[in-house]
Amino acid sequence: MDSTFLQARIDATKTQIIAFEGALTAFAANGALQSYTIDTGQTDQTVTRANLTQLRNTVTSLYNQLATLEARLSGGSTQVIPGW
Repeated sequence: MDSTFLQARIDATKTQIIAFEGALTAFAANGALQSYTIDTGQTDQTVTRANLTQLRNTVTSLYNQLATLEARLSGGSTQVIPGW
């Protein structure tokens, strides 16, 4: 796979992680906050306090995706462990 493509996917995934973690931080810092709009650079998504579990799961999934992409870029292998 083209290393330029993989690096672009890694950069995009990092941007998404930062955006989603920003939402988690905003909810933690402001107990009255009920919704937050995430701008990933590709889309805008509004999440609510009720979506915190899904939001945390998304961040975990993005970190797993990042690890896989970085392993592919370095030519190594990765072990995937289910999160259930």
